[in-house]
Amino acid sequence: MKLNYQESVLPNKVRVLSAYMPQVQSVACGIWAGVGGRYESRRQSGVSHFIEHLLFKGTAKRSARAISQAIEGRGGYFNAFTQEEATCYYSRIGAKHAWTVLDVLTDMYIAPRFAPADIDKERGVIIEEIMMYRDQPSQLVQDFLGECLWNNHPVGRPLIGTPENIVRMSREEILAFKDKKYTGANTYLAFAGKVDHAECVERAQKAMERLPGRPAPRCPRVTEQTGQTPVFIYPKDIEQTHMALGLRLFGRRDARRFTLKLLNVILGENMSSRLFQSVREKHGLAYSVHSGMHLFDETGALVISAGLEKAKALKALQLILSELKRLTDRTVSATELKRAKDYAIGQLEIGLESTINQMMWIGENNLSFGRLIQPAEVMAAYQAVTAEDLQVLAQEICKAERMSIALVTPTESTPSEAAVTAALKQLA
Repeated sequence: MKLNYQESVLPNKVRVLSAYMPQVQSVACGIWAGVGGRYESRRQSGVSHFIEHLLFKGTAKRSARAISQAIEGRGGYFNAFTQEEATCYYSRIGAKHAWTVLDVLTDMYIAPRFAPADIDKERGVIIEEIMMYRDQPSQLVQDFLGECLWNNHPVGRPLIGTPENIVRMSREEILAFKDKKYTGANTYLAFAGKVDHAECVERAQKAMERLPGRPAPRCPRVTEQTGQTPVFIYPKDIEQTHMALGLRLFGRRDARRFTLKLLNVILGENMSSRLFQSVREKHGLAYSVHSGMHLFDETGALVISAGLEKAKALKALQLILSELKRLTDRTVSATELKRAKDYAIGQLEIGLESTINQMMWIGENNLSFGRLIQPAEVMAAYQAVTAEDLQVLAQEICKAERMSIALVTPTESTPSEAAVTAALKQLA
């Protein structure tokens, strides 16, 4: 599978990327900024997400309502998200309205109003968002796990920040962060759908010419000196134990990432996975149990998450650890490996039928790797993985010294740290 892809670089270093999809009648457009939560100091924690909110509140020439009406009034939709290493503002709309979307998104990106009244109003909105997540133990346990995996490092902090930071942040601090971090050199303008690349470049150059071409900002690196906490337990008045277990790993540039993907599929990515079949189907200890990969530039984690019957949380932990141990002790069968490859390749093929997903693919690839990685290259890498590769990787990563575990548990049935620590010795 090969994307019909082109790229150009504007004089101010903004990269214009396009994937032509002649079979569709829509266009997805996204502006990617190579900045997110890990570019923030502790005092600034939450500012990238705050800026994401504020860009929708109006510009010098458009109100917040005018922004939404310009896109939704033409049948499109738009949204944004903040990650540790990127922030993306995107929309999908009928192809005949593509340049309207470009004008709106670039106006938001370059000339947000940041009116004091809007900032103060949005503080309250974000604080309520923080409180909503704190009331969701499945989210809260992920926040605790991040802090355990990367002690006192921006990668491990919640992207949304803290109420104290949001209240304290001044308009001047927010503006200064955006002016310094949103530069031409870390901005990617990605299109996918029924678009002509030459016209994308011509329109983008006019729309983005005011963005300064300063160098991309840098962020603190995770090193061997970055600490890790093995166990954190948080009692809360809830009915279920929520567990998040993480193995600290290599970054996304490591060639083993393709083997890791297949290992994750076998372990816990879908309903055919070992964790789902063992913890839920065979033993009935959880409604939700799954695993996922989180890879950053130089670090990452394999994360297992579960909502568990409170009285049997330790038993479930032992089952999870036994599945990790099984990956280290025995090679997977040819049938199971083929099923994992077919799943990973099939999901990729299905996903890339969408304009939004092609836009995400070309934007994220360029931001993360500095180039487009064609889907065919990824599929070939999956096909090359052997059962022995999976076992070797499992033996390298499934170790107690790499592991952190966070638990949010009912107050009356909180397991002791000693009991959890003892269970982890299965991977010693």
